[in-house]
Amino acid sequence: MAADSTTLTTQLAATTLNDVASSSEALKAEFSDRVPIRSIISRPDGGAGLAGQQLRVGGWVKTGRKADKDAFAFLELNDGSCPGNLQVIVDAAVADLSPLVPTGTCVAVDGVLKLPPAGTRQKVELRVEKVVHVGPVDPAKYPLPKTRLTLEFLRDVVHLRSRTNTISAVARIRNALAYATHTFFQKHGFLYVHTPIITTSDCEGAGEMFQVTTLINEADKLEKELIKNPPPSAADIEAAQLLVKEKGEAVAQLKSAKARKEDINASVAELKISKENLAKLEERSKLKPGIPKKDGKIDYTQDFFARQAFLTVSGQLQVESYACALSSVYTFGPTFRAENSHTSRHLAEFWMVEPEIAFAELKDDMNCAEAYVRFLCQWLLDNCLDDMEFMADKFDKTCIDRLRMVSSTPFERISYTEAVELLEEAVKSGRKFENQVEWGIDLASEHERYLTEVKFKKPVIVYNYPKDIKAFYMKVNEDCKTVAAMDVLVPKVGELIGGSQREERYEVIQQRIQEMGLPLEPYEWYLDLRRYGTVKHSGFGLGFERMLLFATGIENIRDVIPFPRYPGRADL
Repeated sequence: MAADSTTLTTQLAATTLNDVASSSEALKAEFSDRVPIRSIISRPDGGAGLAGQQLRVGGWVKTGRKADKDAFAFLELNDGSCPGNLQVIVDAAVADLSPLVPTGTCVAVDGVLKLPPAGTRQKVELRVEKVVHVGPVDPAKYPLPKTRLTLEFLRDVVHLRSRTNTISAVARIRNALAYATHTFFQKHGFLYVHTPIITTSDCEGAGEMFQVTTLINEADKLEKELIKNPPPSAADIEAAQLLVKEKGEAVAQLKSAKARKEDINASVAELKISKENLAKLEERSKLKPGIPKKDGKIDYTQDFFARQAFLTVSGQLQVESYACALSSVYTFGPTFRAENSHTSRHLAEFWMVEPEIAFAELKDDMNCAEAYVRFLCQWLLDNCLDDMEFMADKFDKTCIDRLRMVSSTPFERISYTEAVELLEEAVKSGRKFENQVEWGIDLASEHERYLTEVKFKKPVIVYNYPKDIKAFYMKVNEDCKTVAAMDVLVPKVGELIGGSQREERYEVIQQRIQEMGLPLEPYEWYLDLRRYGTVKHSGFGLGFERMLLFATGIENIRDVIPFPRYPGRADL
């Protein structure tokens, strides 16, 4: 009986050990021999239920300090998987503590999770048994000390700023919004289309585009080459012409003398070489330093694409071509604008989400835009609440309430004319705006925020804008004064989405292009969509960084994109 009891005890112990081992394996990152810190501390019990688990973690030291006369060290470790840190305790007998404690040090350690003493903030801590890796830091040179750093300062160390609590939280929120974007559109039957970065079309007609050209590089190369090997002189060409003449006469003489075929062939070969050399000299003599010109203008036929090309300001026009064949599509990618603006709302490179829906009118477009924004807000509440709580604590106490309000509240819808009337009433009641209010203006951010934050206290969709302030591709309404355009306005940032029903009538859109002073030739392909099987369709664009500003409450758009590009700065 005692033997049976011993056997049972041994089996239970083995089972427990196996359960611990299998549980530890289940926690591991799929493609890394470590357990993400999020898997430990983001559990409902804060990780306490994992006490006794033996595992490996890796991350960067947020804060470190030696204690008990350097007998051991406390490390706050973060691996970017969540905003929280895991407390790691290293005994001096296990490793040299000095290289481990500086902020920024990278460590990977094996250890056992333990319950901390009662009354401490942590729910679980790791007692280290082995230090597997140390990526040391010189504290005197490390650009990110433990002190609180401003977002402005961090823009000067853009390659390291993702190690900070704020930028890492923004990165996770940005990732969540990107995932939510694809989830929403895939769930509703949209196809993801990759539109080109390089384009020959100006979607907005604003002309503030970055040009893509190899002419400057080629001109520089040519100038250096001509200095090294100067072009042939007139005398060089004259000598080459004389040689061709002599070789030609030699061939003629051999033929008239009925010389041997071998001699004639040899002479003909020499003549051919002379002609080739002359052609090369003549071609080289035409080379001129500088950018090639024709009729006093830059000759873009000599450029890489044989025409002017730019970085895109929008993928909309191109994705329309797919909507006119595949019905519901979207593109999500970087766009560019060479606007010399230094405001907190402008970037030279930014990301746009641009769906396009065939057989859809303006009301369908508004319905899609509203559903999408509400979906994004709910997604952050469901999947990113810990990071949003960090943002609420550090930047904007109302950001979570704002997400809840938008996700659960139907948007107000008013016409542009009604919006102007409401603003005019506000002015009469004593409200002061920096920008004058009258029918025909493009609503300023202060007007948009008044409507969302003061008048309605919720998102507002304004539709049917004056055609003179909107792009050529928007459908002209029956009044011939307005177009079927809409903007989604939200608290905090104002305009979040701009969209419209597209003009599907060939004659009308052709006239609109000409009214805007744009050349027809670059848009012939776009007009083909109206010539052949035209269809009513609608779409919109959401500025992804603006969505980040709205969600997080951060004030400057340069702090919600990983590598901001703006006038004077393009680091990395």
